[in-house]
Amino acid sequence: MVNYSVSLDNTFSALSDPTRREIISKLTKGDVSIMDLASPFEMSLPAVSKHIRVLEKAGLLTRKKQGRVQYCRLNAKPLHDAAKWLAFYQQFWDVKLDSLTSFLAENSE
Repeated sequence: MVNYSVSLDNTFSALSDPTRREIISKLTKGDVSIMDLASPFEMSLPAVSKHIRVLEKAGLLTRKKQGRVQYCRLNAKPLHDAAKWLAFYQQFWDVKLDSLTSFLAENSE
């Protein structure tokens, strides 16, 4: 298994907040300006900007500037890495739970 430790830590930490998950969700539809990202939240623009910086540090988004407007774009690679990590452990636990189910079925009679 590849050691993803630091990047996975940053990814899961960034995704631990519901506001940041909502921002990621909005970015799945394409590039979005920071103002449009901030508009549905009942918080200040600096607070939303802080969330964006956390996502940017985790590599989950990139920013580009067009004129005076900054746009954010989703970078899905960290999400793919997290999904691979989760899939590995899902397979592990599926095998263990299947073994437990078999054991319980054999010994419950």
